[in-house]
Amino acid sequence: MAATKEAKVPDIGDFDGVPVIEVLVQVGDTVAKDQGLVTLESDKATMEVPAPFAGTVREIKVKVGDSVAEGVVVALIDEEGGDAAPAQAETPAKPKTEEPAKAEPARPAATQAAGGGVQEAKVPDIGDFDKVPVIEVLVAVGDAVAKDQGLVTLESDKATMEVPAPFAGTVREIKVKVGDEIGEGVVVALIAAEGAADVSTPAVDATASQAPAAETKAAAEAQAERGESNAQPKAPPVASRPSDPKTPPVAFDADELLPEKVPYASPAVRLFARELGVDLRQVKGSARSGRIVREDVQNFVKQALAGGGAAPAAAAGGGGGGLNLLAWPKVDFSKFGEVETQPLSRIKKLSGANLARNWAMIPHVTQFDQADISDLEELRKTLNKENEKAGIKLTMLAFLLKASAALLKKYPEFNASLDASGETLTLKKYFHIGFAADTPNGLVVPVVRDVDRKGVIELAQETATLAKKARDGKLTSADMSGGCFSISSLGGIGGTAFTPIVNAPEVAILGVSKSSIQPVWDGKAFQPRLMLPLSLSYDHRVIDGALAARFTADLARILGDMRRVLL
Repeated sequence: MAATKEAKVPDIGDFDGVPVIEVLVQVGDTVAKDQGLVTLESDKATMEVPAPFAGTVREIKVKVGDSVAEGVVVALIDEEGGDAAPAQAETPAKPKTEEPAKAEPARPAATQAAGGGVQEAKVPDIGDFDKVPVIEVLVAVGDAVAKDQGLVTLESDKATMEVPAPFAGTVREIKVKVGDEIGEGVVVALIAAEGAADVSTPAVDATASQAPAAETKAAAEAQAERGESNAQPKAPPVASRPSDPKTPPVAFDADELLPEKVPYASPAVRLFARELGVDLRQVKGSARSGRIVREDVQNFVKQALAGGGAAPAAAAGGGGGGLNLLAWPKVDFSKFGEVETQPLSRIKKLSGANLARNWAMIPHVTQFDQADISDLEELRKTLNKENEKAGIKLTMLAFLLKASAALLKKYPEFNASLDASGETLTLKKYFHIGFAADTPNGLVVPVVRDVDRKGVIELAQETATLAKKARDGKLTSADMSGGCFSISSLGGIGGTAFTPIVNAPEVAILGVSKSSIQPVWDGKAFQPRLMLPLSLSYDHRVIDGALAARFTADLARILGDMRRVLL
């Protein structure tokens, strides 16, 4: 039996009562020596508590929010070489590939048992399209489907469409797979018409009943290796026998023995759900006939992240703050060529989690515009020459900060925060603006305070100081807190436009791309003018499109003539 030893917080200097901000492992995980177990963050530094030896995590003794110090036990680990914990964590052996082939003759028997109730579901008239690829299979063998419910999704170069079930019943066989190219009249599935499913013989040879499961699992693994993520990677359901002959059979999952309901949603909603990592089977549709619409997915994400989502997410292997997410595809990339693995930087880990939450929780809209900064650029160059001996260098960011502060006063909705319930808006009377700073480890957002009270030269000096601290990894939590609005400037790199993600709990962020000379009509002729692309992303729950358009239009006017900030 493995020896269970304690993993303690090592000497972390003069820090005491340091909060745990992230637990990096779970019970049952196999860890290597020096692998991080938990992450601590003081007001001056972020650090990981490493595993003192290799082994298997037996128990985690702390949780997020706990304050710890040197010598505190964070986990119990079975030292590598024991046989107790690893035995529990073993993955069941994969079924042999020969089994599906041996059991293949048993499959037609089930179809034949349903007699004349089994009918073909074919591709209907889809216009002038031919050889349209299947991009998603929406049902699995054994699923109960309603009339007009989608069976597979097709996507041509002009449209995405679903092949509907011509009648209600139970799916007996799926005749196509992702990647197949099909046209009008092609059979996509065999369906036992409603009421005929209970004719099927319940007594099935054990070997034969395991074969479809092995086949389905093997197909799901092959699909995962290709990087695909269809919504039905489960073992084939088993149909129950209802006591009421008028009641259609209900499909049950072979693993969980829970009622399984095929999600009813459009291709666009399915794509939206996949982007957010949402399992549509957990979402309740609010439209007619229980159809899931985009708002249902957004509400599900909001409730899940607020703590009201599906509880078994972690147990299901999905993870994600209450979301019942599909498992991340596991692909052995080394099979395709040479690879190299690198750990994600600490900054990217933290910002990635925040960005995922913000993208899922906030209904983003981006307003695009352009500002004529020809005169402003001349002014900037002139001021730089005048202040060259003093070592002061004005950047466009300083002017953007000053102009944005003036507009935040004019449009207070942009200088606000929405609470977690989405019902209370806090309007701020101060004007602290963050700006994205590029560092070797990723982007960080230091905050310039009281922008409205400072001139552009002072703003330029302060942003330069904060940017240097960011590159040197010396920003404190105070340097990055209290922001009301953010600016992400990519002007020094390039690009014509982009969609920045709102930095919650703020409600808007300004993206700025590279300026370029463009011909602009002055009423008599085209004149070469320096145009700056603006991309304003905002929380549509707080800000509507008209207000966003006014904001960017006014910002363009101010940048065109900075004297307007004096008004």
